[in-house]
Amino acid sequence: MDIKEAQNDMRLSYLGGGPGALISGLVWLITGVLAFYYTEQTSIIVFFLGGMLIHPMGILLSKLFNRTGKHRENNPLAKLAMGSTVILFIGLYIAYLAFQINTDWFFPIMLMVIGVRYLIFQSIYGMKVFWILGLTLTFTGIVCYMSNQPFQIPAILGGIIELLFAVLIIKLEGKFDQLETEHEV
Repeated sequence: MDIKEAQNDMRLSYLGGGPGALISGLVWLITGVLAFYYTEQTSIIVFFLGGMLIHPMGILLSKLFNRTGKHRENNPLAKLAMGSTVILFIGLYIAYLAFQINTDWFFPIMLMVIGVRYLIFQSIYGMKVFWILGLTLTFTGIVCYMSNQPFQIPAILGGIIELLFAVLIIKLEGKFDQLETEHEV
């Protein structure tokens, strides 16, 4: 399987990663809104637990969009996708350590971490939109950190950004499918 074939398999299986970004955006948004009403610790716990649901819920949503939600067994990009998850765990640990110093640093750090992970998704899905999404989240995290935004704001911004990009990715993937179908005819 060459790289283009592997990327195509990932795009077709997971609708270009759009459903995962959609679920992730909802987790960010819910977490940010909850932070207005509950403690920062509660918000982080919801963020962590919601984060664990992103992949399974993304698969379910992919299936609702008539995708398999499962790449081919011999797809070498599956290892890259799994390996990039390590970034999340290390980032979560760093963000939590920073949270002990200043609670407002947690979400800006996580925005930067998630942004970096999305940069890797360009290689997994072969869609340059992930570079834009990754850089947008990273830049937003930097700006929120430097401007010392209140705890909830970076989470809400992260949710809005991911939801907007999720819709874009799903639309782009739908157009890609049309081009593939037209090319095959």
